[in-house]
Amino acid sequence: MHGIRTAAQARAWLDQQGKSVQEFAREHGVDPATTYQVLSGRKKGRRGESHRVAVLLGMKEGVVPERAPS
Repeated sequence: MHGIRTAAQARAWLDQQGKSVQEFAREHGVDPATTYQVLSGRKKGRRGESHRVAVLLGMKEGVVPERAPS
């Protein structure tokens, strides 16, 4: 699985871009608390919002479906 980031690499990637976890979450329309939980390993990113976060951070290969308009 080439190109998958660890949590530490994902945090370093955010730092490289000069973005906080909060900024990343706002930009991608995801919950900041879920983003912190994925980065800390408390959520594995298997389904739902945590899956979306893990894929967006590059910690997991997968598809992020478009969100339906509210």
